[in-house]
Amino acid sequence: MSITYKQAGVDIDEADKFVRIISPMVKTTFRKEVLTDIGLFAGLFKLNTRKYRQPVLVSGTDGVGTKLKIAFEADKHDTVGVDLVAMCVNDILTVGAEPLFFLDYFATGKLSAEKASKVIKGIVEGCKQSGCALIGGETAELPGFYRENEYDLAGFAVGVVEKSEIIDGTKIEEGDAIIGLASSGLHSNGFSLVRKVLFDIGKFKLEDHIPELGCSLAEELLKPTKIYVKAYFALKNKVKIKGMAHITGGGIPGNLPRIFPDGISAKIDKNSWDIPPIFSFIERVGNIDKKEMFRVFNMGIGYVFVVDSNDTKKALNILNRNEYKAYLIGEVIRGKGKVRIV
Repeated sequence: MSITYKQAGVDIDEADKFVRIISPMVKTTFRKEVLTDIGLFAGLFKLNTRKYRQPVLVSGTDGVGTKLKIAFEADKHDTVGVDLVAMCVNDILTVGAEPLFFLDYFATGKLSAEKASKVIKGIVEGCKQSGCALIGGETAELPGFYRENEYDLAGFAVGVVEKSEIIDGTKIEEGDAIIGLASSGLHSNGFSLVRKVLFDIGKFKLEDHIPELGCSLAEELLKPTKIYVKAYFALKNKVKIKGMAHITGGGIPGNLPRIFPDGISAKIDKNSWDIPPIFSFIERVGNIDKKEMFRVFNMGIGYVFVVDSNDTKKALNILNRNEYKAYLIGEVIRGKGKVRIV
């Protein structure tokens, strides 16, 4: 008796259906530099050498983490793709890179073309927000490897920056201003603690409406990560940007020092911005120490610019005009690479 690949758990017809569904969406992200169509073994992208005389390619990779568990349980899959793109492009942006193209890896135990296409819809949206092209990816159906109705995501972003315009933090000095851009909420970090606190300790359910949040837990927890590409390009060449940090796992204390030169620290005023209510909710339900909250979560600041103090007001005005909530959250001080939150 013969056996088929489908009987072993891999459905080639479903994979073909998936490609047919996503192809029109993916093509909407294509830039003029994309030289290939969907379906080839590799994606080709022509670098614009007129725009960049000494181009330096910048790459980054990331995932969405256990936030995916929330998507599974809520059966809502159209926002985690935005998270995936955001986590990658926000990282490469910190050196001043323009995101060029993106690739994704989607792996599941049993492929559902309809569900997977919702994930790709989010990835397409993230690519549009950041101006990069989705030029390829991999869809892996791995029966027996993942639990039923679960999947994993990884993303890969490539950008470019002019060599002379690389921003690496080496020019940061005492007195520089630290400007924070508001996050959309939790973004994609700390969800192992979130799930422990809200579901194991608090016994909440995703469908529960939380008055102080103004929405259900599912709606709040699945808010996609904010993408900050347009914020950087709104400021570029208008103010002196000395450093940028993407506030992910580790919060402000764990990420800001990554761009400091020797002998530099920061003082952050935690009362200088509006902390979204989701953080105080988690803190209260889990009885979490404030220091731990700042060490795990972004606490309402998703991205940081370090600028010359003379450019502070101008930078804040530009960012707020471009629909980014921006705050002067602190200053650069002398020290040993630590962040002091007061």
